[in-house]
Amino acid sequence: MLKKLSAIIIIAVLAASFTACGVTGGDSSASSATSAVSDTGSSKASDASSKADDSEGDFEKVKATANVTSDGVIDATDMFTGRDLTQNYDESAAKAVSLSSGSNVSITEAGVYVLTGTATNVTVTVEVGDEDKVQLVLNGANITNDSAPCIYVKNADKVFVTTVGDNSLSVTGSFTADGETKTDAVIFSKDDLVLNGTGSLKLTSTENGISCKDDLKITGGDLSIECASDALEANDSIAIADGNITISTDKDGLHAENDEDNSKGYIYICGGKLTVTAGSDGIRATTVCQIDGGEITATASEGIEATYVQINGGTIDISASDDGINGSNKSSAYNVTVEINGGDITINMGQGDTDGVDSNGNLYINGGTISVNGQSPFDYDGVAEHNGGTIIVNGTQTDDITNQFGGGMGGPGGGMGAPGGGMGGPGGF
Repeated sequence: MLKKLSAIIIIAVLAASFTACGVTGGDSSASSATSAVSDTGSSKASDASSKADDSEGDFEKVKATANVTSDGVIDATDMFTGRDLTQNYDESAAKAVSLSSGSNVSITEAGVYVLTGTATNVTVTVEVGDEDKVQLVLNGANITNDSAPCIYVKNADKVFVTTVGDNSLSVTGSFTADGETKTDAVIFSKDDLVLNGTGSLKLTSTENGISCKDDLKITGGDLSIECASDALEANDSIAIADGNITISTDKDGLHAENDEDNSKGYIYICGGKLTVTAGSDGIRATTVCQIDGGEITATASEGIEATYVQINGGTIDISASDDGINGSNKSSAYNVTVEINGGDITINMGQGDTDGVDSNGNLYINGGTISVNGQSPFDYDGVAEHNGGTIIVNGTQTDDITNQFGGGMGGPGGGMGAPGGGMGGPGGF
């Protein structure tokens, strides 16, 4: 590359440093109107975890299909732990929970809990210690609620939602707040949340599909979301390594934003298949949207939007009525940039004042293939450089990055580009 952003000096050694980790739990069931399900102690959880350390099949599968690059704005070295990538659970250490209409389930200790049955007006609430991890295994679990989340994580270190077989969670009416907490999603979590597994999960919501007030990860399973608001929403980050995700929403498909800190709210995708039909943005991040791999199809007003959009790999197909890819000033931590280093990108634009790639800052095309069909393929306010890769505009290959408004104004200031060493990812098991 002849010239990337001078503000970026990143050497992110993204090795496959994952270590497979098991799951924990005991045996119990829930049947009362508000059933409390707990474990017998942390020692049993540790034993069960160590027994599963040698099971690396699912972990290796995800690691092989995900494409974690070694040079990106986000340092993804420790983004996904071994337990994040493990798609199964330890059946011998799990508790059985049979769902019953009108009977809420309260989980108060770390462990593995297998939920089965069809029920209405049931909320599975997780409220454990700050260092505790809980794995909820949905194995033929079907919940329909009027006004409350089907899964509500009040407190935990991390919660895993693992699918086996076919499952469905739905909220059909207006959500009722929990005190000062606006619980506005079918799965609502105040702490780290991971979705994985080998089964399917269908979510239907009058508001958000999944809301996470911390870090949200998806590493496996077949996930389908139909909702009126954001399908996948997180305060700090959304990271996808694998899985088949289908979204139909009136607002954003993926939305990462922290109202209190505009240096947070990034989206990282390195694998899986994502199909989004959205009324607003297909993928929207406050800070960085980095795509290293995977297969993405987005039909939306804007396909991808972030302060810093970096594409290093993957297959991306965007149909948009406003901007295909938009670099816009949402975070003071980064200079507005669209940077394409790899991947196979196709952008089909609607008629009118639309841009295939619109950067309110700088635009760099260093590799990959980008094909734009529309009357305004590029629009940028800063500088634009074509240092490598293939550009195709309306079926014709070109070396020029034409500007809708005929010339840049120089790069915007005030941002960091990328802090040394990348943004980093949440670590720990």
